[in-house]
Amino acid sequence: MFCTRMDILEQLAFNLRRIRVANGISQDELALMSNVERAYVGHIERGKKNPTVITLDKLATALNCHIADFFAEIEEESENPTLPRGRKGNGEKGLR
Repeated sequence: MFCTRMDILEQLAFNLRRIRVANGISQDELALMSNVERAYVGHIERGKKNPTVITLDKLATALNCHIADFFAEIEEESENPTLPRGRKGNGEKGLR
C-alpha cells in the first residue's frame, strides 16, 4: 500500500493523540515528560509538523510505547480522541 506524506502525518497525529489520551496525559505533561516543547507536541498532533526519529523516540519513551505504535493503521470508524471535559491530564486542572 502506498501512503503519501500527508497520510503518514495524519496517521502519526491521530495515534500520538490516541495513545496520549489513553494514558490520561495532557499535552503539557507529555511535553515535560519527553522534553519536547508543548507547542511542538500540538503541531504534531494536528499533522502540521514532521518530527525527527529522535523526537518520536522521546515521545514513545514518555508514553511507554514503541515508535511503531504511532503508525498503526487507523480504523475508518475511529473518532479523534479527547480527554474528558475539564481535565488537563491525570485529573489535574490546567491554568489559563
